[in-house]
Amino acid sequence: MNTIIKEKLAVLPDQSGCYLMKNEIGEIIYVGKAKVLKNRVRSYFTGTHDAKTQRLVNDIVDFEYIVTDSPIEALILENHLIKKYRPKYNIMLKDDKTYPYIKITMDEHPRLEITRKVKKDKAKYFGPYPNAGAAQQVKRLLDKLYPLRKCKNLKERVCLYYHLNQCLGPCEYTVEEQTYEEMIKKITRFLQGDVEEVVKELKEKMNEAAERLEFERAKEYRDKLQDIEAIMSKQVISLGDRTDRDIFGFHVDKGWMCVQVFFMRQGNLMERNVSIFPYHNTMEEDFMSFVTQFYFENPVLPKEILLPEDIDTELLEEWLQVKVHQPKRGQKRKLIEMAKENARIAIEERFQIEAKSEKRTFQAIERLGELLEIGTLHRIEAFDNSNIQGVDPVSAMIVFIDGKPDKSSYRKYKVKTVEGPNDYDTMREVIRRRYTRVLKEGLNLPDLIVVDGGKGQISVARDVLENELGLYVPVAGLQKNDKHRTADLLYGDPLETIALDRTSQEFYLLQRIQDEVHRFAISFHRETRKKSLLYSQIDEIQGIGDKRKKLLLKHFGSVKKIKEASIDQFREIGIGDKLARTILDTLNGQNDPKDTTEQ
Repeated sequence: MNTIIKEKLAVLPDQSGCYLMKNEIGEIIYVGKAKVLKNRVRSYFTGTHDAKTQRLVNDIVDFEYIVTDSPIEALILENHLIKKYRPKYNIMLKDDKTYPYIKITMDEHPRLEITRKVKKDKAKYFGPYPNAGAAQQVKRLLDKLYPLRKCKNLKERVCLYYHLNQCLGPCEYTVEEQTYEEMIKKITRFLQGDVEEVVKELKEKMNEAAERLEFERAKEYRDKLQDIEAIMSKQVISLGDRTDRDIFGFHVDKGWMCVQVFFMRQGNLMERNVSIFPYHNTMEEDFMSFVTQFYFENPVLPKEILLPEDIDTELLEEWLQVKVHQPKRGQKRKLIEMAKENARIAIEERFQIEAKSEKRTFQAIERLGELLEIGTLHRIEAFDNSNIQGVDPVSAMIVFIDGKPDKSSYRKYKVKTVEGPNDYDTMREVIRRRYTRVLKEGLNLPDLIVVDGGKGQISVARDVLENELGLYVPVAGLQKNDKHRTADLLYGDPLETIALDRTSQEFYLLQRIQDEVHRFAISFHRETRKKSLLYSQIDEIQGIGDKRKKLLLKHFGSVKKIKEASIDQFREIGIGDKLARTILDTLNGQNDPKDTTEQ
């Protein structure tokens, strides 16, 4: 524990609030809430922890906190801070996911929509649905059953939907308000799970059409009945109380958590959602973090929420103003157990699939090594060059260890000695720079070097390795076809095309390597080209991103005026003294900018 942390721990308040843990470069890596900050924050630095929490604690070199008036405010603030900083060790809903809802607009001529935003616009919202496909399926059925308008803006004349009896044609004909009210009542009952009346009405119409020998019309009604049956067949469990409720269950294994949410509407189990993610704090805290974020993103609340036992639900219930139950027996307890069991099966299935994938990958590197007669390929390094007509030439190297990308070992190279579009000389420079450094620093040599290209690139790489550096590392080349896809593997002395089954795992591995190194090189080239066009001295300053750069230039007007500014002037735009001195020192040549590319 460093001195900064010790001093801050000694003065922590015994109030509720949020704490923000930081790493050595000042990044916020974890955000938490506490009823009593003093007790919660100190607990990280005392006693023993499991491996996951210890990894978090090992990365903490500083922290700050925000005091709130109540634990509820801390709960709300925690979610906002997580969304803002996206800390490494926090549980976050994937892609800030919001769930789709079916919406009945309250326009003069109402319509059905699918939306992910719930607004206070007097419209009626139904859901959430676990995915857009489920919502679309229900909406398509409702569009056939109830002819509300389909277009966002009324046209001058009726369209195809009117002729299909799926719209009342308000663009040309008057529609009474009572007609809409009756349809909205029926749609509402349907979306709440009450479909008996609709089924009865459709059966009557189908029979009447059949009696009149209108078989095409009878078939339409039959198809609608089948659509309803297909949707409602997903309701595997029902309770007789017709209550909307969400049921949560979770399971943890090997540092991962799976949460299953069952959506019960009008007493019928309609849909479910599955989320699997790594967790780093206690399973209870991270599970509740998931639940609170779930309702932050999906504000249409059920009447009741069911959670497993041994979870502190007091804050959640107070914040949502919804009954949160933890049943110990009966049908509701069985629902939670079912959610937990489904979570267990889902996470075990994931591990089984990953295990099979790892086995296939290891077999691929073994077989590829045997084919090339060089043993198992534990470490593969691959290179690719990128330029446009020789402008801003760059190169990139990626590393695959045991068949998986090791992104921490990726390297970027700005080409220094080559002018114009010369792929061979670029390859020569980059291979020389990479493996000179490997020798100098005693780094691990790869089992195989892969270059993007053919005989010329391979010959250049071998020449540098063997004749300049005295290294004898196997080098292979990957050639693309006219569709720019992996086609041939070149290897050997003399070079020859190695026959590979296009459906084999080893070919798939080489394809992944070539695609990944190409992606990495192209991304670096775009980044370099952009910087060369829009470069500013401010870009050299550590701690200054695009947002602060724009703020500085907008406030001061030019780099020259920033250089001449006083510390007080930086304070006016919220930049602290330490960063202000760094800015002035860098712009006035007292700090050397760091080169993040490999020399």
